[in-house]
Amino acid sequence: MNGRTILYTGAAGGLGLETTLLLMRRGATVVAVDNDPAKVAKLQDAAAGIDSGRLIVSTPDLSDLAAFRTELDRLLAETGGFDVVVNNAAIYPSKPFEEFTIEDHQLVQRVNVDAGIVAVQAALPGMRERGFGRIVNVSSITISGGWANLSPYVASKGALIGLTRAWAREFGAYGVTVNAIAPGAFPTDAEKIHPDPEGYNRMVLDAQAIKRRGTAADIAAAIAFFAADEAGFITGQTLHVNGGWVMA
Repeated sequence: MNGRTILYTGAAGGLGLETTLLLMRRGATVVAVDNDPAKVAKLQDAAAGIDSGRLIVSTPDLSDLAAFRTELDRLLAETGGFDVVVNNAAIYPSKPFEEFTIEDHQLVQRVNVDAGIVAVQAALPGMRERGFGRIVNVSSITISGGWANLSPYVASKGALIGLTRAWAREFGAYGVTVNAIAPGAFPTDAEKIHPDPEGYNRMVLDAQAIKRRGTAADIAAAIAFFAADEAGFITGQTLHVNGGWVMA
């Protein structure tokens, strides 16, 4: 990935950090979009051992779409364009459906989906001009059912699958591929919403065909695969990275 520039939202999180470092090790410059100061600091420390000059940190509020687009325009001018976009950032409020307001739903949609649309709108003209682009949308195992109290999140992750297919059809003529990954249950901050961590861990291992918990490296490998030149004949696909919990 020497010479590639990758826009990666949620780049410093539990699954994002390892992917960012892997992409940097492979020669890419990563524009890491994340507004968690502690996680960003951890990422910067880790990147210093590779090449901190190939890490560009941006900390916008993704719920403010107009401000995010302004920041993307600044980053485009700084970097010369994005070869790869990874739409990974997400929020995941948990409560029964009837307790969510429409504003709750709209906020999840803005951060989890609409910010990704804005990112692709910013990146696509340059990809089309260069005849190359990779877009990777991070969905979720929750779209397969079986999870209560997450309806706005599940809806947003389903929307990303739909966009993956629509964009793949439309952008293929430009040399741009669009794929999604659907991670299973990974031991990150997202699991803190579960009241019984040990019971949840047992439930996950019972459901999976592979009897270990997934790691951030598993997700990093999948994203790096779709972002690579060698994946140029694969588009419109969703790769389930879940240890065989859901097989599709």
